Amino acid sequence: MKKYKIAAILMIIHGGFMEILCSLMMIPAMLSGAGESSFVGFNLEYFRENLNLMIVAGVIFGVLRVIGAVGLLKNRMWGLALSVIISSITLALMMFLLPAGIVDGILAGGALVLMLMQYFGNSSASK
Repeated sequence: MKKYKIAAILMIIHGGFMEILCSLMMIPAMLSGAGESSFVGFNLEYFRENLNLMIVAGVIFGVLRVIGAVGLLKNRMWGLALSVIISSITLALMMFLLPAGIVDGILAGGALVLMLMQYFGNSSASK
């Protein structure tokens, strides 16, 4: 259970601070007329051109990550499943969101490893 708790804390930090707060902090900057050059560059031109959609996607990812973490803290199987799914998706998409994707990968990958270590415990791969 201890590894689930650490993974949940990582996910709350990741979802709450990185995704939700960072996305919400970009809204006033966009409304004030700041150009896309003032934001952290993304690897793909499509993401730079659709920054408002990136904000919405970041908030959705952050909310799902926090919901999964709460389920994990309550020791619910749906929380584990949601957390594993959202962390796996984050690892798959992190390459497209460089340089911020590096921190995404560290936090999501760390949480995923902890969840898998707790779930599978000392089970061996061969039977």
